[in-house]
Amino acid sequence: MWLKPNRALDRRGLRRLIVLLVVLALTTAVLGAWVGNVFAPLFALVESLAVAVALHVAWRGGGRGERITLDETSLEVQSLPGRRRVRFQSCWVRVRLDEGDNGCHRLLLSSHGRELEIGRFLAEQERVELLRKLKLLLGEVNGQLRG
Repeated sequence: MWLKPNRALDRRGLRRLIVLLVVLALTTAVLGAWVGNVFAPLFALVESLAVAVALHVAWRGGGRGERITLDETSLEVQSLPGRRRVRFQSCWVRVRLDEGDNGCHRLLLSSHGRELEIGRFLAEQERVELLRKLKLLLGEVNGQLRG
């Protein structure tokens, strides 16, 4: 299963938003320069660049995710982007919600003294739903092994 945060815009939408904001800022700056504020276009360019960079960084943060693979022997979590993989034995792994620092719950996988938080970017309700789904899938896999 793939876990990904919700994105409001695709890459094309982000570019359109940035172009619209730059056009609005420069139009306002040109009007300001026309009435005597000669530094307005320079400040508009600096502001436009800062806003574009901030939006791009925030948008790239929405590209992170996790891939969870479950089979008869293991449950594997791969962090994306990146190559970090953590593997647990499916018959020993436990899934639980733990109270976090800011009042939100953390979804944890644990086995043999190791813990891994998954779905950090998900909403609270999505974490609870994922908890139920993982418990159900782990129960089915472990039931098949016993049966």
